Amino acid sequence: MAESKTDEAAPLHVVVFPWLAFGHIIPFLELSEHLARRGHFVTFVSAPRNLARLRPVLPELKPRIRLAPLPLPEVDGLPAGAESTADVPPEKVELLKVAFDGLAGPFAAFLADACAAAGGEGHPKKPDWIVPDFAHHWLPPIADEHKVPCALFLIFPAALLAFIGPKALNEAHPRAAAEDFMVPPPWIPSPSPIAYRRHEAEWLVQASCRPNISGASDMERFWKTLELCPLVACRCSREVDGSLCDLLDELHGKPFLPSGLLAPYDAARAAAGGDDDEETAGLLRWLDAQPARSVLYVAFGSEAPLAPEQVAALALGLGLVGVRFLWALRRPVGEDPPELPEGFEARVAGRGVVRVGWVPQVRVLAHAAVGGFFTHAGMSSLAESFLFGHPLVMLPLFADQGLTARLMAERRVGVEVPWRVDGGRAFASEDVAAAVRQVMVGEEEREVFRRNAEELKEVLWDTARQERYIDELVEHLLVQRRADS
Repeated sequence: MAESKTDEAAPLHVVVFPWLAFGHIIPFLELSEHLARRGHFVTFVSAPRNLARLRPVLPELKPRIRLAPLPLPEVDGLPAGAESTADVPPEKVELLKVAFDGLAGPFAAFLADACAAAGGEGHPKKPDWIVPDFAHHWLPPIADEHKVPCALFLIFPAALLAFIGPKALNEAHPRAAAEDFMVPPPWIPSPSPIAYRRHEAEWLVQASCRPNISGASDMERFWKTLELCPLVACRCSREVDGSLCDLLDELHGKPFLPSGLLAPYDAARAAAGGDDDEETAGLLRWLDAQPARSVLYVAFGSEAPLAPEQVAALALGLGLVGVRFLWALRRPVGEDPPELPEGFEARVAGRGVVRVGWVPQVRVLAHAAVGGFFTHAGMSSLAESFLFGHPLVMLPLFADQGLTARLMAERRVGVEVPWRVDGGRAFASEDVAAAVRQVMVGEEEREVFRRNAEELKEVLWDTARQERYIDELVEHLLVQRRADS
């Protein structure tokens, strides 16, 4: 039976359910807000403490975004209260996956209730779509029992999704050793910089390709979830990711729709204001006293702590080059703050500030004194940096970061710090200093990096183009709903 015009125009009810990492949760929230701005209703599912730690939803969107907590089951060895990767050291993330898989039953009950009680419009309406993440291999069969389709949302850049490729191509071209991941796969057109360094490839094999204590590898989770979802959206854009966006449809044999980069525009626009604690206010006052574009902001994300020898090499490198810097140094979960080399803070006093703990990253990047970003090249951080046109010094640590760094270096948006010890965790302080010098000191090269970074700023602030990606995604969701009715 064909839908009436009223049904055709009825808003969607979409259930979104990200993996338990804030690097995933925040892009899912950005996507949810984009859907809500278009008049659709979102039920946002996560563990209770994760929902409590979300930034506030804009007041005008709150009526359309409902938070639905699902408590995690207890798992032996998982710290009490741990609900995200930010709550556990890297070696315990696999226990978080065990707890996450324990949400299959509670989610099935949640969805059964949502479908049984369905009526009217908005949140009481039966869900039209469920939007899971890469790890939800158990979710699509639950959704299928209730005839609710799934649209997989992947926060990974197009480079990683192309590099991984579909299961069939991996079976035709098996990759098991680290060396297999240190060259571009045969399905990516040549020449291509998309390949891992040895330490990155060894991490990938150990962390993603082999089954962990949950019984499934990350790669198996991804391929199974992908197989069972008829539609895929990924956080990429043709202006930044290039032809890789369109390659994904061809490789995987189903629609891969770019969502745009989902940059935090609201936070960027509001960056000049805010109620600050005294420590944050002190940081901003220090930035106020620095010359324009003179400060290098140094931060490596919330997921992977630096090893002590890496902290030392970074500190010594920053000391050698002599530029102004603000370093947001993460405290590893359950550990003391990282130790800086003896006398380091005294030697850099006046030109360098180290803050252990959280820093309001968008506000810092927005400050006129900041002229470069020393980053792990995670996509969320890069999207924030692109909004302000900062050239990059890149030190990728794991996952997709190395592939992204290679593409940004090829695009001449910045430089990557080389790793000296093949297969080790070492980079030299001299190489840190050389990379920082290229981006922050050398006039000719620095200008090239700035110009290219400014081009990316223009791309991201072409909000009409970025919004069209969301419009096209929503149109696919509406068209498929009509086809399924």
